[in-house]
Amino acid sequence: MATIGASVLTLADWAKRLDPDGKTPSIVELLSQTNEIISDMSFVQGNLPTGHRTTVRTGLPTVAWRLLNQGITPSKSTTAQIDEQCGMLEAWSEVDVDLAELNGNVAAFRLSEARAFIESMNIEMAQTVFYGNAGTDPEEFTGLAVRYSSLSAANAQNIIDAGGTGADNSSIWLVVWGDQTVHGIFPLGSKAGLQHDDFDKQTVQTATGIGTGRMRAYSERWQWKLGIALRDWRYVVRICNIDISILIANSTPADLTELMLKATHRIISFGMGRAVFYMNRTVFQFLAIQRRDAVQSGGQLSYEVVDGVRRASFNGIPIKICDALLEAEARVT
Repeated sequence: MATIGASVLTLADWAKRLDPDGKTPSIVELLSQTNEIISDMSFVQGNLPTGHRTTVRTGLPTVAWRLLNQGITPSKSTTAQIDEQCGMLEAWSEVDVDLAELNGNVAAFRLSEARAFIESMNIEMAQTVFYGNAGTDPEEFTGLAVRYSSLSAANAQNIIDAGGTGADNSSIWLVVWGDQTVHGIFPLGSKAGLQHDDFDKQTVQTATGIGTGRMRAYSERWQWKLGIALRDWRYVVRICNIDISILIANSTPADLTELMLKATHRIISFGMGRAVFYMNRTVFQFLAIQRRDAVQSGGQLSYEVVDGVRRASFNGIPIKICDALLEAEARVT
């Protein structure tokens, strides 16, 4: 997995550097199998114990033409500091020792259970990347949808309205991952990615039995500290208000190809990072259908072979399916 920029690594890069015993890299590989956004996101270790403080430029200095013997008033740029917080996602697994040893292969049984925990945490993480809201749920970090949620906001030029008016809308996202654009963060001094603690056999207290019973169990803990730092809002575009029912009925649906083309022209420079389109399966299905219908006139959707796998792309930008993107989004106004 390639390093993005001089100081920004993918989660797999961080894992391989931080855990020489090989356990975390194998977990990261499993995460990439269930949600490709993991392999796309670049990560930076935060400069705060709870997240990352980033400085953004909010204004440029004024300049002026000067005549001889006339002075120019000094000026300066303005900046602001933004604190991005991380969330801490955690889960515990306790499996009865006798149950785990029934089939004689404890390792295989525990791995099958571990995969379920990894999948569950991965789904929750992906949903939070898009829909997390620390304002209403302080234990979470703030995701992208909250930051791109108003057509009259300062970043409204990067929010494209697809015209849906109901409550069954979805979105397409164009994200340029990079150290100066948008990237994942983990707290200062912590480890990147999903951490796994195996406590092996423990005596645990259960809610059942006589006076709450005791049993021997294989005990494991899963923990993931993660957040998002939006360094430059111009490198994320949201195509919102894609009406799913109209799309399925094919009754004057949103022209997905045209909308995605507009999104690419909202990005200042694709050289600042790695660009990826994200959409759910329904939207991708109808994008493919629209592409089929328009193929004679030159559709923009194409397929490339990457590492032996056929991948969809749009104008050279990879398209990734993300099931975390809902089909019940409220209308963005």
